[in-house]
Amino acid sequence: MVTQQFVAPPARAALFLVLTVNEGSEEVVRDVLADLSSITRSVSFRIPDDELNCVLGIGAEFWDRMFALPRPKGLHPFVPLEGPRHSAPGTPGDLLLHVRAHHMDVCFELSRQVMNRLRGHAVVIDETHGFKYFDERDLLGFVDGTENPEGAAAPAAVLIADEDPDYAGGSYVIVQKYTHDLGAWGALPIEEQERVIGRSKLEDVEMPDAVKPVNSHVHLNTVIDADGVQRQILRDNMPFGELGTEEFGTYFIGYAADPGVIEQMLRNMFLGSPPGNTDRILDFSTARTGTLFFTPTVDFLDDVPGPGPAAAPAEAAPVDADAPATDLGIGGLRTAAAH
Repeated sequence: MVTQQFVAPPARAALFLVLTVNEGSEEVVRDVLADLSSITRSVSFRIPDDELNCVLGIGAEFWDRMFALPRPKGLHPFVPLEGPRHSAPGTPGDLLLHVRAHHMDVCFELSRQVMNRLRGHAVVIDETHGFKYFDERDLLGFVDGTENPEGAAAPAAVLIADEDPDYAGGSYVIVQKYTHDLGAWGALPIEEQERVIGRSKLEDVEMPDAVKPVNSHVHLNTVIDADGVQRQILRDNMPFGELGTEEFGTYFIGYAADPGVIEQMLRNMFLGSPPGNTDRILDFSTARTGTLFFTPTVDFLDDVPGPGPAAAPAEAAPVDADAPATDLGIGGLRTAAAH
Protein backbone atom coordinates (compact mmCIF):
# COMPACT_ATOMS: atom_id res chain seq x y z
CA MET A 1 0.00 0.00 0.00
CA VAL A 2 1.27 3.45 -0.89
CA THR A 3 -0.37 6.86 -0.65
CA GLN A 4 1.06 9.82 -2.59
CA GLN A 5 3.78 7.85 -4.40
CA PHE A 6 4.23 9.87 -7.57
CA VAL A 7 7.10 7.80 -8.96
CA ALA A 8 5.83 4.23 -9.28
CA PRO A 9 6.25 1.28 -11.66
CA PRO A 10 3.70 1.09 -14.48
CA ALA A 11 0.41 -0.35 -13.27
CA ARG A 12 -1.86 -2.79 -15.05
CA ALA A 13 -5.02 -0.94 -13.97
CA ALA A 14 -5.88 2.59 -12.94
CA LEU A 15 -8.98 4.52 -11.96
CA PHE A 16 -9.07 8.30 -12.39
CA LEU A 17 -11.71 10.37 -10.61
CA VAL A 18 -12.06 14.14 -10.97
CA LEU A 19 -14.49 15.64 -8.45
CA THR A 20 -16.03 18.97 -7.59
CA VAL A 21 -16.91 19.59 -3.94
CA ASN A 22 -20.16 21.19 -2.85
CA GLU A 23 -19.97 24.51 -1.03
CA GLY A 24 -20.10 23.88 2.70
CA SER A 25 -18.61 20.38 2.47
CA GLU A 26 -15.01 21.41 3.11
CA GLU A 27 -14.86 19.90 6.60
CA VAL A 28 -16.16 16.56 5.34
CA VAL A 29 -13.40 16.54 2.73
CA ARG A 30 -10.83 17.49 5.36
CA ASP A 31 -11.77 14.40 7.37
CA VAL A 32 -11.55 12.17 4.28
CA LEU A 33 -8.11 13.53 3.39
CA ALA A 34 -6.88 12.83 6.91
CA ASP A 35 -8.20 9.26 6.68
CA LEU A 36 -7.00 8.51 3.14
CA SER A 37 -3.91 6.61 4.27
CA SER A 38 -6.01 4.49 6.62
CA ILE A 39 -8.63 3.76 3.95
CA THR A 40 -5.90 2.76 1.51
CA ARG A 41 -4.30 0.46 4.08
CA SER A 42 -7.60 -1.26 4.82
CA VAL A 43 -8.13 -2.11 1.14
CA SER A 44 -4.51 -2.99 0.41
CA PHE A 45 -4.23 -5.30 3.42
CA ARG A 46 -6.63 -7.73 1.78
CA ILE A 47 -4.48 -8.10 -1.38
CA PRO A 48 -1.00 -6.83 -0.44
CA ASP A 49 0.69 -8.11 -3.60
CA ASP A 50 -1.40 -5.81 -5.80
CA GLU A 51 0.76 -2.77 -4.88
CA LEU A 52 -2.22 -0.46 -4.49
CA ASN A 53 -1.16 3.16 -4.91
CA CYS A 54 -3.35 6.22 -4.39
CA VAL A 55 -2.44 9.83 -5.20
CA LEU A 56 -4.72 12.73 -4.30
CA GLY A 57 -4.56 16.13 -6.00
CA ILE A 58 -6.13 19.44 -4.95
CA GLY A 59 -7.26 22.12 -7.42
CA ALA A 60 -6.38 25.79 -7.08
CA GLU A 61 -9.81 27.20 -6.31
CA PHE A 62 -10.61 24.44 -3.84
CA TRP A 63 -7.27 25.04 -2.11
CA ASP A 64 -8.44 28.59 -1.36
CA ARG A 65 -11.66 27.24 0.16
CA MET A 66 -9.85 24.64 2.27
CA PHE A 67 -6.75 26.29 3.68
CA ALA A 68 -5.64 29.55 5.29
CA LEU A 69 -2.31 29.02 3.53
CA PRO A 70 -0.77 30.52 0.40
CA ARG A 71 -1.12 28.36 -2.66
CA PRO A 72 1.90 26.31 -3.70
CA LYS A 73 3.81 28.47 -6.19
CA GLY A 74 2.83 26.49 -9.26
CA LEU A 75 -0.84 25.93 -8.38
CA HIS A 76 -3.33 27.77 -10.57
CA PRO A 77 -6.34 26.86 -12.70
CA PHE A 78 -5.51 24.99 -15.89
CA VAL A 79 -4.87 27.46 -18.71
CA PRO A 80 -7.00 26.54 -21.75
CA LEU A 81 -5.39 26.85 -25.16
CA GLU A 82 -7.03 27.92 -28.41
CA GLY A 83 -4.74 27.21 -31.33
CA PRO A 84 -5.21 27.76 -35.06
CA ARG A 85 -6.59 24.24 -35.52
CA HIS A 86 -6.87 22.56 -32.11
CA SER A 87 -7.94 23.49 -28.58
CA ALA A 88 -7.11 22.25 -25.09
CA PRO A 89 -10.10 23.02 -22.84
CA GLY A 90 -9.91 23.72 -19.15
CA THR A 91 -12.53 21.80 -17.16
CA PRO A 92 -13.67 21.83 -13.50
CA GLY A 93 -11.90 19.85 -10.81
CA ASP A 94 -11.48 20.33 -7.06
CA LEU A 95 -10.02 16.89 -6.29
CA LEU A 96 -8.23 14.21 -8.27
CA LEU A 97 -7.97 10.58 -7.24
CA HIS A 98 -5.35 8.61 -9.19
CA VAL A 99 -5.66 5.01 -8.04
CA ARG A 100 -3.46 2.31 -9.58
CA ALA A 101 -2.67 -1.35 -8.92
CA HIS A 102 -2.15 -4.67 -10.67
CA HIS A 103 -5.91 -5.31 -10.85
CA MET A 104 -8.98 -3.12 -11.19
CA ASP A 105 -10.88 -4.66 -8.27
CA VAL A 106 -8.71 -3.02 -5.61
CA CYS A 107 -8.73 0.30 -7.52
CA PHE A 108 -12.51 0.16 -7.62
CA GLU A 109 -12.85 -0.79 -3.95
CA LEU A 110 -10.63 2.02 -2.71
CA SER A 111 -12.44 4.55 -4.90
CA ARG A 112 -15.80 3.22 -3.71
CA GLN A 113 -14.78 3.58 -0.06
CA VAL A 114 -13.73 7.19 -0.62
CA MET A 115 -16.89 8.02 -2.55
CA ASN A 116 -19.02 6.48 0.20
CA ARG A 117 -17.54 9.09 2.54
CA LEU A 118 -18.12 11.88 0.01
CA ARG A 119 -21.67 10.93 -1.00
CA GLY A 120 -23.81 14.06 -1.04
CA HIS A 121 -20.71 16.26 -0.74
CA ALA A 122 -18.90 15.83 -4.06
CA VAL A 123 -19.84 15.31 -7.71
CA VAL A 124 -17.93 13.07 -10.11
CA ILE A 125 -17.06 15.23 -13.11
CA ASP A 126 -15.06 12.55 -14.89
CA GLU A 127 -14.45 8.86 -14.16
CA THR A 128 -12.06 6.91 -16.36
CA HIS A 129 -11.02 3.27 -15.96
CA GLY A 130 -7.63 2.67 -17.56
CA PHE A 131 -5.94 -0.59 -18.45
CA LYS A 132 -2.53 -1.76 -19.51
CA TYR A 133 -2.49 -2.52 -23.22
CA PHE A 134 0.08 -5.16 -24.17
CA ASP A 135 3.67 -3.89 -23.72
CA GLU A 136 2.86 -0.38 -22.38
CA ARG A 137 1.21 0.69 -25.66
CA ASP A 138 -1.59 3.16 -26.22
CA LEU A 139 -4.55 2.42 -28.48
CA LEU A 140 -2.68 4.02 -31.38
CA GLY A 141 -0.29 1.09 -31.11
CA PHE A 142 2.80 2.96 -29.88
CA VAL A 143 4.67 2.50 -26.60
CA ASP A 144 3.73 5.32 -24.21
CA GLY A 145 6.08 6.72 -21.56
CA THR A 146 9.39 5.66 -23.11
CA GLU A 147 11.07 8.93 -22.15
CA ASN A 148 10.07 8.86 -18.47
CA PRO A 149 13.02 9.72 -16.21
CA GLU A 150 14.58 6.85 -14.29
CA GLY A 151 16.70 6.46 -11.16
CA ALA A 152 17.63 9.69 -9.37
CA ALA A 153 16.36 11.72 -12.34
CA ALA A 154 12.76 10.71 -11.60
CA PRO A 155 12.32 12.37 -8.17
CA ALA A 156 14.37 15.34 -9.38
CA ALA A 157 11.87 15.88 -12.20
CA VAL A 158 8.77 15.24 -10.10
CA LEU A 159 9.29 16.45 -6.52
CA ILE A 160 9.18 20.08 -5.38
CA ALA A 161 12.42 21.04 -3.64
CA ASP A 162 14.03 24.26 -2.36
CA GLU A 163 12.17 26.42 -4.89
CA ASP A 164 9.07 26.16 -2.66
CA PRO A 165 10.27 24.80 0.72
CA ASP A 166 6.85 24.95 2.41
CA TYR A 167 5.60 22.31 -0.05
CA ALA A 168 8.81 20.36 -0.64
CA GLY A 169 8.21 16.70 -1.43
CA GLY A 170 4.91 17.42 -3.15
CA SER A 171 4.31 17.60 -6.87
CA TYR A 172 1.99 18.93 -9.55
CA VAL A 173 -0.13 16.90 -11.90
CA ILE A 174 -1.99 17.81 -15.09
CA VAL A 175 -4.66 15.49 -16.45
CA GLN A 176 -6.28 15.50 -19.89
CA LYS A 177 -8.64 12.99 -21.43
CA TYR A 178 -7.97 12.48 -25.15
CA THR A 179 -10.27 10.58 -27.48
CA HIS A 180 -8.88 9.03 -30.67
CA ASP A 181 -10.30 8.71 -34.17
CA LEU A 182 -9.07 5.15 -34.57
CA GLY A 183 -10.67 4.81 -37.99
CA ALA A 184 -8.74 7.72 -39.46
CA TRP A 185 -5.59 6.62 -37.65
CA GLY A 186 -5.85 3.07 -38.87
CA ALA A 187 -6.18 4.28 -42.46
CA LEU A 188 -2.65 5.74 -42.30
CA PRO A 189 0.21 3.54 -43.50
CA ILE A 190 2.54 2.46 -40.67
CA GLU A 191 5.34 4.62 -42.05
CA GLU A 192 3.11 7.70 -41.88
CA GLN A 193 1.98 6.87 -38.34
CA GLU A 194 5.64 6.73 -37.34
CA ARG A 195 6.19 10.20 -38.82
CA VAL A 196 3.27 11.53 -36.76
CA ILE A 197 4.75 10.14 -33.54
CA GLY A 198 8.46 10.43 -34.30
CA ARG A 199 9.26 6.84 -33.31
CA SER A 200 9.19 3.42 -34.94
CA LYS A 201 6.01 1.53 -34.10
CA LEU A 202 7.31 -1.99 -33.56
CA GLU A 203 10.76 -1.34 -32.12
CA ASP A 204 9.91 1.92 -30.27
CA VAL A 205 13.09 3.65 -31.48
CA GLU A 206 13.11 7.43 -31.78
CA MET A 207 13.83 8.80 -35.23
CA PRO A 208 17.11 10.66 -35.74
CA ASP A 209 16.69 14.44 -35.61
CA ALA A 210 17.66 14.70 -39.27
CA VAL A 211 14.55 12.80 -40.39
CA LYS A 212 12.13 13.37 -37.51
CA PRO A 213 9.32 15.71 -38.65
CA VAL A 214 9.22 19.03 -36.80
CA ASN A 215 5.47 18.57 -36.26
CA SER A 216 5.88 15.10 -34.76
CA HIS A 217 4.66 14.40 -31.24
CA VAL A 218 8.14 13.55 -29.95
CA HIS A 219 9.74 16.69 -31.40
CA LEU A 220 7.16 19.08 -29.94
CA ASN A 221 7.19 17.40 -26.51
CA THR A 222 10.94 17.84 -26.12
CA VAL A 223 11.53 20.93 -23.95
CA ILE A 224 15.07 22.30 -23.66
CA ASP A 225 15.82 25.04 -21.12
CA ALA A 226 18.13 28.03 -21.53
CA ASP A 227 21.10 25.97 -20.33
CA GLY A 228 20.54 23.32 -23.00
CA VAL A 229 19.13 20.78 -20.49
CA GLN A 230 16.09 18.72 -21.43
CA ARG A 231 13.24 19.19 -18.93
CA GLN A 232 11.50 15.96 -18.02
CA ILE A 233 8.13 14.97 -16.61
CA LEU A 234 6.72 11.65 -15.44
CA ARG A 235 3.82 10.30 -17.50
CA ASP A 236 1.52 7.59 -16.15
CA ASN A 237 -0.90 7.54 -19.08
CA MET A 238 -3.48 4.80 -19.52
CA PRO A 239 -5.61 3.67 -22.47
CA PHE A 240 -9.37 3.50 -21.98
CA GLY A 241 -12.25 2.51 -24.21
CA GLU A 242 -15.92 1.60 -24.50
CA LEU A 243 -17.01 -0.57 -27.39
CA GLY A 244 -20.66 0.41 -27.14
CA THR A 245 -20.08 4.15 -27.41
CA GLU A 246 -16.95 3.75 -29.54
CA GLU A 247 -15.13 6.16 -27.25
CA PHE A 248 -11.46 5.20 -27.24
CA GLY A 249 -8.55 7.22 -26.00
CA THR A 250 -5.64 7.97 -23.74
CA TYR A 251 -5.89 9.44 -20.27
CA PHE A 252 -2.86 11.73 -20.05
CA ILE A 253 -1.51 12.26 -16.55
CA GLY A 254 1.80 14.04 -16.10
CA TYR A 255 3.65 14.74 -12.84
CA ALA A 256 6.28 17.48 -12.54
CA ALA A 257 8.01 19.59 -9.92
CA ASP A 258 7.27 22.54 -12.20
CA PRO A 259 3.93 22.44 -14.04
CA GLY A 260 5.35 24.99 -16.46
CA VAL A 261 7.24 22.19 -18.19
CA ILE A 262 4.00 20.39 -19.07
CA GLU A 263 2.34 23.67 -19.97
CA GLN A 264 5.17 24.43 -22.42
CA MET A 265 4.68 21.02 -24.02
CA LEU A 266 0.98 21.76 -24.42
CA ARG A 267 1.66 25.18 -25.94
CA ASN A 268 4.02 23.53 -28.41
CA MET A 269 1.36 20.96 -29.29
CA PHE A 270 -1.73 23.18 -29.55
CA LEU A 271 -0.35 26.61 -30.48
CA GLY A 272 2.70 25.38 -32.36
CA SER A 273 6.46 25.77 -32.15
CA PRO A 274 7.06 27.91 -34.08
CA PRO A 275 3.48 29.27 -33.99
CA GLY A 276 1.28 27.31 -36.34
CA ASN A 277 3.50 24.22 -36.37
CA THR A 278 1.11 22.13 -34.26
CA ASP A 279 1.39 18.52 -33.17
CA ARG A 280 0.10 16.27 -35.94
CA ILE A 281 -1.18 13.75 -33.41
CA LEU A 282 -3.97 16.24 -32.69
CA ASP A 283 -5.42 15.50 -36.14
CA PHE A 284 -6.39 12.13 -34.64
CA SER A 285 -6.63 12.85 -30.88
CA THR A 286 -8.96 15.42 -29.30
CA ALA A 287 -8.49 16.84 -25.80
CA ARG A 288 -11.78 16.68 -23.89
CA THR A 289 -10.70 17.77 -20.39
CA GLY A 290 -7.87 19.64 -18.72
CA THR A 291 -7.15 20.27 -15.02
CA LEU A 292 -4.12 21.11 -12.88
CA PHE A 293 -3.69 19.87 -9.30
CA PHE A 294 -1.17 20.08 -6.48
CA THR A 295 -0.39 16.72 -4.90
CA PRO A 296 0.80 17.16 -1.30
CA THR A 297 2.93 14.82 0.78
CA VAL A 298 1.54 12.05 2.99
CA ASP A 299 2.53 14.09 6.06
CA PHE A 300 0.38 16.97 4.80
CA LEU A 301 -2.63 14.68 4.37
CA ASP A 302 -2.15 12.88 7.66
CA ASP A 303 -2.14 16.22 9.50
CA VAL A 304 -4.38 18.37 7.30
CA PRO A 305 -3.98 22.10 7.97
CA GLY A 306 -6.88 24.12 9.33
CA PRO A 307 -9.58 25.80 7.27
CA GLY A 308 -9.30 28.91 5.22
CA PRO A 309 -11.75 31.79 5.69
CA ALA A 310 -14.24 30.37 3.16
CA ALA A 311 -14.40 27.05 4.99
CA ALA A 312 -14.95 28.53 8.47
CA PRO A 313 -18.37 27.83 10.00
CA ALA A 314 -20.90 30.55 9.28
CA GLU A 315 -22.34 32.46 12.22
CA ALA A 316 -25.83 31.24 13.02
CA ALA A 317 -28.63 33.64 12.07
CA PRO A 318 -31.03 34.73 14.81
CA VAL A 319 -34.21 32.66 14.98
CA ASP A 320 -37.62 34.33 14.90
CA ALA A 321 -39.81 32.10 17.06
CA ASP A 322 -42.98 33.62 15.58
CA ALA A 323 -42.03 32.98 11.96
CA PRO A 324 -43.85 30.14 10.14
CA ALA A 325 -41.89 26.99 9.38
CA THR A 326 -40.40 26.98 5.90
CA ASP A 327 -39.12 24.03 3.88
CA LEU A 328 -36.02 25.09 1.96
CA GLY A 329 -35.06 22.86 -0.97
CA ILE A 330 -31.52 23.53 -2.05
CA GLY A 331 -30.49 21.95 -5.34
CA GLY A 332 -27.00 21.11 -6.55
CA LEU A 333 -25.33 22.41 -9.67
CA ARG A 334 -23.29 19.94 -11.72
CA THR A 335 -20.92 21.24 -14.34
CA ALA A 336 -20.08 18.27 -16.55
CA ALA A 337 -16.77 18.00 -18.34
CA ALA A 338 -17.00 17.47 -22.09
CA HIS A 339 -16.70 13.90 -23.34
